[in-house]
Amino acid sequence: MPRFAIVRRLSTTYSMEGFRTIGTGVYLRDVHELCQDTKSPNVILIFGWLGAHPRQLRDYTRAYAKLYPKASQIVVQCNRDLLWTTNYVRSRRLKPVIDALEALHCLPSSSAQRPPRILTHVFSNGGSLQMTLLGHMLQRKYGSVPAPSSSASALILDSCPAAGGLKPIKLAVRTVIRNPIARRIVLAIVHTIYSVRFGLSLLFGKQMIMLEKLQIEMWNPRILSWMGLHTPRLYLFSRKDQLVSWQEVTRHAEIAKERGMDVRCELFEESAHVAHVRVEPEKYWSSVQEVWAVATKKSED
Repeated sequence: MPRFAIVRRLSTTYSMEGFRTIGTGVYLRDVHELCQDTKSPNVILIFGWLGAHPRQLRDYTRAYAKLYPKASQIVVQCNRDLLWTTNYVRSRRLKPVIDALEALHCLPSSSAQRPPRILTHVFSNGGSLQMTLLGHMLQRKYGSVPAPSSSASALILDSCPAAGGLKPIKLAVRTVIRNPIARRIVLAIVHTIYSVRFGLSLLFGKQMIMLEKLQIEMWNPRILSWMGLHTPRLYLFSRKDQLVSWQEVTRHAEIAKERGMDVRCELFEESAHVAHVRVEPEKYWSSVQEVWAVATKKSED
């Protein structure tokens, strides 16, 4: 099999039970009715981790459907080709997310925009990269239009963000790509991209290394247009995570708090990367519910 055929296979997308496929790796569960419960989100936006199969995200979508049955859900898959695809291609894939948010009356261009109540759940650095790119797309399209004062939002950060450097990227590639030939090809591409970006950073004095730039962008309180300093963010992380160290996440959370953001942390002791919910589901979901309760209370004040 030609080596580029192997690489192309890494961008395969799938269907998702109970969801409609609205784009490449983008799935929508639309409840088709107005959510009158102001204690519930009307949209739950989920960004999967690098290489996550839809069946791996079902534990989260099903749990959310039980917790908030009137909420629509948008799931954004993070294909393994994220590491070498251009921003243009990634932006084109994320366009259906904006279309769905507009159709659900969550964005300024909606004909009947309602105060959005959006819970955003992000997994690992792959999901974080997708979320920050969506934020840039919304900024370009709508500018700095503030969200309505009665809107509610919360940000859940599961196993992210990692500090900069090549090591976490290499670990992620080795974890999600099992085929040894494909893994070698992808690692070679990653090394090349990293070296070029590192050289450009030194040459121009501008941060161009992917994960270091991501860390900085994740300190933006308006990372998505409906968020702000009022948006509570919950960091979920573990001492046993081999890809993203708990010290890195703790440091990111502390700096976010110093910058005026409403920060909460939940440290797990035994779970692996993006596996906290499997080890301690009650602790995990009670933390999510608590942070959403804080978000709704703030919208009522």
